[in-house]
Amino acid sequence: MINIAATGHAAEAIERIVPQLVSDDVAGRIMAQDATLWGAEAEEESGKRLGWTEAPAVTWSIIDDVIALRDRLREQGVTRIALAGMGGSSLAPEVITATYGVELTVLDSTEPGQVLRALRDGIEQTALVVSSKSGSTLETDSQKRAFEAAFREAGIDPADRIVVVTDPGSPLDEAARAAGYRVFNADPNVGGRYSALTAFGIVPSGLAGVDVRDLVNEALAASQALREDDARNPGLRLAAALAGTRPLRDKIGIVPDGTHIVGFGDWAEQLIAESTGKAGKGLLPLALQPDSPELSESLSDLQVIRLVGSPRDLDEVADGEVEVVGTLGWQFMVWEFAVAVAGRMLGINPFDQPDVESAKAAARGLLDAIQEPSAPLFTDGGIEVRALGGFDAGASIADAVDGLLSNLDDQGYVAVHAYLDRIGDPEFEQLRDMLATRVGRPVTFGWGPRFLHSTGQYHKGGVPNGVFLQLLSKPEEDLAIPDRPFTFGQLIGAQAAGDAAVLAEHSRPVLSLTLTDPAAGLATLVAAIEQRQS
Repeated sequence: MINIAATGHAAEAIERIVPQLVSDDVAGRIMAQDATLWGAEAEEESGKRLGWTEAPAVTWSIIDDVIALRDRLREQGVTRIALAGMGGSSLAPEVITATYGVELTVLDSTEPGQVLRALRDGIEQTALVVSSKSGSTLETDSQKRAFEAAFREAGIDPADRIVVVTDPGSPLDEAARAAGYRVFNADPNVGGRYSALTAFGIVPSGLAGVDVRDLVNEALAASQALREDDARNPGLRLAAALAGTRPLRDKIGIVPDGTHIVGFGDWAEQLIAESTGKAGKGLLPLALQPDSPELSESLSDLQVIRLVGSPRDLDEVADGEVEVVGTLGWQFMVWEFAVAVAGRMLGINPFDQPDVESAKAAARGLLDAIQEPSAPLFTDGGIEVRALGGFDAGASIADAVDGLLSNLDDQGYVAVHAYLDRIGDPEFEQLRDMLATRVGRPVTFGWGPRFLHSTGQYHKGGVPNGVFLQLLSKPEEDLAIPDRPFTFGQLIGAQAAGDAAVLAEHSRPVLSLTLTDPAAGLATLVAAIEQRQS
């Protein structure tokens, strides 16, 4: 089950909005896949993207095959499952396996160090799941090529170790079957960010050892509860809290506070940002912690939603906050449902992502004509400084940070985009709290390039009040991509440069810092932020 408790403005939104949603039969119409709910302009896309409403029932049919393949791989000596995928293809399996305490190596990066680590960590005992709806995702294709080469070098036939999850008839589907790979097809009528309970979430998690029957059973129970046009419907209540406050609290802080679920905020970031961040409006999700600085700032535009371990009395819920209790299968279904309803409330089509492709196109253009990066404005403390979007970066790192943050208004946010090794350089995440303390405003932190498939849509299409700090490094060791004219280092560099250029085209200020030595660069950057705080 799931329980949603709210106080203050969130409770008022639920009391005011849910009766109208019930009167409009919104719950029943969503679960009946009524594509007219989001307006005429969205109807064509919505009609192709509502398969998630029946995903648990559809997915049940593949569970036996997943378990049988898991057992067969174990008999062949496979003790490690790796996953190559981006966005919805990797975020849900990462949450599922972490919550169930099962190891899964997630490769959702093109950073050379992170790719090399995934390739070198016991390749002889590894099986790889390649997940891509379209089959044309550049990152996933590059990761697949690297693993194929590593398997062959180890004397292993890739067909014995590679499992593919993709939409039927995709380029990857056809190529994988021709190569003799084991293929699981997902429902093409489910968008990537709604795919947690499809083959994209279930296959890698099940192969890694998760009890996926338990997860899908929870989701089946949730889907039944969500069909009811009733004031107690948890999806309607959560939707009202997300998108119905007056004035709208458009920053959504998701805080794990006693929940058994691990990393849920990272998955919810994509679901909320890609679904609502467009047409100059939307909801900006923030994956926070109980001690995050934003929670002590009393921000008028921040809606706090805590994932807690057990229900509490309403008088114990902080004023204006929402508390959610529920198991993972319930949470997936309820949040997907709620965000779809929130899109309707905001007048947004929650199933398209019109600005995601722009950064991809810019990166491909740079890869077609690889050249050296533009000269930096200056170098300070081993950090090359570049600025886009029309602001003065001064002559030092401290000046550059000041120049960027001077563009932040009282309803804005800071986004840190770290095109670094998130496994090898986790200490960079401390910058999020440091910046939030300094500016007293919400700060998001995304590892590049994976955030491009997540919050990247909101950054370009959502409310235009963000400022962007981009971090890159010069890899100690690069890695060629088989049968491609560029390396992983060149690919991630092109992705960062392409995204910065598109943000600047949207009049977003971007401070791009290239760290020649990540450890020394981090120390310089920390000192610059703290210098201005003091």
